[in-house]
Amino acid sequence: MFHRVAHKLYQLRFPFIPRLISFISRFLTGIEIHPGALIGRGFFIDHGMGVVIGETAIIGDYALIYQGVTLGGTGKESGKRHPTLGSNVVVGAGAKVLGNIEIGNNVRIGAGSVVLRNVPSNCTVVGVPGRIIYRSGVRVDPLEHGSLPDSEAEVIRALVDRIEALEQQVQTLQQPSEVCLVVQSNVSNGTSDTVAHVASCQLRDKAIQQFLDGAGI
Repeated sequence: MFHRVAHKLYQLRFPFIPRLISFISRFLTGIEIHPGALIGRGFFIDHGMGVVIGETAIIGDYALIYQGVTLGGTGKESGKRHPTLGSNVVVGAGAKVLGNIEIGNNVRIGAGSVVLRNVPSNCTVVGVPGRIIYRSGVRVDPLEHGSLPDSEAEVIRALVDRIEALEQQVQTLQQPSEVCLVVQSNVSNGTSDTVAHVASCQLRDKAIQQFLDGAGI
């Protein structure tokens, strides 16, 4: 309500008053919206503390954003320097959408993502920097942020699987008898290098397993 009034006065080029209204609104709600921002119908902010919307930002109809979201610029250039969001866009908590970029209709941006490039319609974006991990074809509840896939974890898991496959290929190329002789010799000698190497491998394997098992990698 505050922004609608401030935006009308801003369009009429009233000095000082639009900014004063936006400051009062920020003090009361914790939401900072520049009077110049253009916001469509049905725009909803859920738990708006820390939300920042820049001067040249444009938000389409029935968009939904959560706390800590920034629709900001990447510099002090003049003209259009803030993002344009289409209709029915959902922006998760703490996400940053920066620069003069366009976000298409029906786009979901995962919590904590940093979006720096244009996003086509009907996509889901997650990660830092944001990556498209879903295109149109499958209907997903826009409010189920916990069901968003983790592209980084999938890539890391694929790399680990690839390394394990390569290790198995190397082992099959080695002579089993020679491998047993080398291991027995090192163990009998009790060299510190062998013990340190085994301990290092165990630590790496444990760290990888904890990383893959962690929630929200």
